[in-house]
Amino acid sequence: MTEDTAPAPESGEDTPHRGIKSYVVRSGRMTLAQRRGLEKVFPRLGLTLAHGRLDLEALFGRRAPCVVEIGFGMGSSLLEQAMANPDTDFIGIEVHPPGVGKLLDDVDKAGLSNVRVYREDALKVLDDCLPAESVNTLQLFFPDPWPKKRHHKRRILQPAFIERVRRVLEPQGRFHMATDWQPYAEYMVETMNEAPGFVTLAPEGDYVPRPDFRPLTKFETRGERLGHGVWDLIYQRSD
Repeated sequence: MTEDTAPAPESGEDTPHRGIKSYVVRSGRMTLAQRRGLEKVFPRLGLTLAHGRLDLEALFGRRAPCVVEIGFGMGSSLLEQAMANPDTDFIGIEVHPPGVGKLLDDVDKAGLSNVRVYREDALKVLDDCLPAESVNTLQLFFPDPWPKKRHHKRRILQPAFIERVRRVLEPQGRFHMATDWQPYAEYMVETMNEAPGFVTLAPEGDYVPRPDFRPLTKFETRGERLGHGVWDLIYQRSD
């Protein structure tokens, strides 16, 4: 799950051919602010596959570290990071229209210039839009764990996805994941440890304490009150 939403959609699937999607686009009513974000702000701050391979320096008008977040839900964490780090550029990828609209509306009202947003399948963005070795950090926070064994093939974290992440990360770039589902955390560790080109940054064991730069979301705060755990994993590109 992501941030302050019920199980949020993921972007991606387990094969290079996009045969199995790991997200479901839910229908639902949109607020005026969310609709404003899609209709008024997206033409200025939104990105589509039609933009093709990005020139990040031209896109943001400067050379700066770039952070990409996949499946940002309603966008509160990404917004907070962008506000706290004006010298870093952020690209969010989400398929859920209300989340895209809300983030864009919030970004516009905050007067931020360091955020751009895709409403697209993340695999297509990784394949067709992000240049090789262009991303400083890729974030995947609270993706759907698809807990039933027969649904594990829908999990976004698969070897083909990890290879895509490795391609877009700059040398020594970081892949930061977080989950509140312990079996999925263990699966993440197992899958990442088998993936070539990455090394864990955990000082000991498999997980890192929640970094200060990852905002504590409303969803996570509720979970803490209920005694739920949260596991952060950070891996660095090593090749």
